Amino acid sequence: MRTRFIAVLAAATVMATGVSACSSTSASDDKGFAAGDGSWSKVPADKRETAPVLTGKDLDGKQISSADAKGKVIVFNVWGSWCAPCRHEAPALTKAADRTKDVAVFYGINTRDLDPGPAQAFSRAFDVTYPSFYDPDGTMLLTFSELPPKAIPSTLVIDRKGRSAARFLGEVSTATLVQAINDVAKEGQ
Repeated sequence: MRTRFIAVLAAATVMATGVSACSSTSASDDKGFAAGDGSWSKVPADKRETAPVLTGKDLDGKQISSADAKGKVIVFNVWGSWCAPCRHEAPALTKAADRTKDVAVFYGINTRDLDPGPAQAFSRAFDVTYPSFYDPDGTMLLTFSELPPKAIPSTLVIDRKGRSAARFLGEVSTATLVQAINDVAKEGQ
């Protein structure tokens, strides 16, 4: 009887922990763990803040910088090889990158993979065509004030002036991301 009680209590604890770990986050609550809830928002042009320029190593140890994409729309996608929603959305991101290659440059930000091997395997398995910054400790991720540090996956669209224009928390679809990129690309033309 006691063993059964302990097993039930342990299962309830695991379930409660799992539920809280996957709860959604609001735009104002970005301190606790949160899986993205699929929401997205566009920032009016007059309210946009300058996004950080990232410079660092890619998954193969080569130096890359988002400064190389100056004047284009930039898309940053935060992901991890351990993240099931990231695996699910990877094909959509690759398609969006291909469909917007004339106006946008994509960069991944791989986080919490302590070894680049699983991240490299992820990129090969999903035929990811754009580079990813290797950010095992989340240092790069924390430079973006508009991203809850634990809402993974997350995607930011940066306008041609280097300002954060749209934010997606959770998985993004090809059609939605392409539309957001094209809307941002048309601004100021």
